[in-house]
Amino acid sequence: MARITVFGAGAMGTALAMHLARRGEEVALWGSEFDARVLPELRDEGTHPALPGRIPESVRVHGPDELEDAAKGVEICVLGANSGGARSLAGLVKPAVPQAAAVVSIAKGLEPDTMKRMSEVYTEELGHPVVAVGGPALAPEVAEAQPCVAVFACPDQDALGTAVDAFRSPRYGVHTTDDCPGLELCGTAKNVGAIAAGIVEGLAAAREQANKNARAVLFTQAVHEMADLIEAAGGRRETALGLAGMGDLLVTSLGGRNRQFGEVVGSGSEPHRAEEEMEARGMTVEGVESARDVHVLAERHGLDLRLHEAVYRVIHEGEPPESILE
Repeated sequence: MARITVFGAGAMGTALAMHLARRGEEVALWGSEFDARVLPELRDEGTHPALPGRIPESVRVHGPDELEDAAKGVEICVLGANSGGARSLAGLVKPAVPQAAAVVSIAKGLEPDTMKRMSEVYTEELGHPVVAVGGPALAPEVAEAQPCVAVFACPDQDALGTAVDAFRSPRYGVHTTDDCPGLELCGTAKNVGAIAAGIVEGLAAAREQANKNARAVLFTQAVHEMADLIEAAGGRRETALGLAGMGDLLVTSLGGRNRQFGEVVGSGSEPHRAEEEMEARGMTVEGVESARDVHVLAERHGLDLRLHEAVYRVIHEGEPPESILE
């Protein structure tokens, strides 16, 4: 049994806390001030507004002022802050890290301004090898113990092995890779592709059309552009064609929070209003920032990522959702 603390009570952090507790691990779930909307329900009802089912009673839920208790004796730190808050979270948990055998990053996206991957940010701040997590594993299905396979990446084999042993179960398979850049950039780009899929779905519903041809074209385009981005940034192109890339893009496009956000936007809602509504339900739409991240990286590397750029313009520059089909 490992003592594990999940720092961040978002949908995925909470779902993984549920999974780890079911495996018999000793689990604490710490919520920051950004989780204030969901903490009362977590503590009083044992539920999360974005997830089905109840949290196992063995999970200890801590609030922002209980960080020391949450981190006491921790062996595996699971870091679930969004990309913009990763460095701040690292500063908070740093005192607990020297005793930890593994640090696991479950956030998707890049740090604003620096465009650094989450594993790079955490390694800089903590001086500890970081295991990055990707692949098709939707939080609601993880919470319900539906079968999935995630992909873990870390250059340190000891830390990687510790994390895999703690997470792997018959219902939560784990593949491994040494392509950390590829894995993490897949996790960034797939959110943008999923928003595109949602926009097309929203447009189809509003127009009472199927748009099945357009969906197929956009999915294929998203995979190719993801591969171009990864290759330009130093990762391996084939990573985009596996579970971390195409697999994660597919499942997120079918029903993840980014796809849901895109569908609301495609149906006519302003992007900022759609994001606010989802945040009120405890769901962070990582693809909003990811669209900006991919836009910056494409310019940096001289890439023509037409689909990702179209999503960026819809979300951040006020282009109409219909432009995604042009």
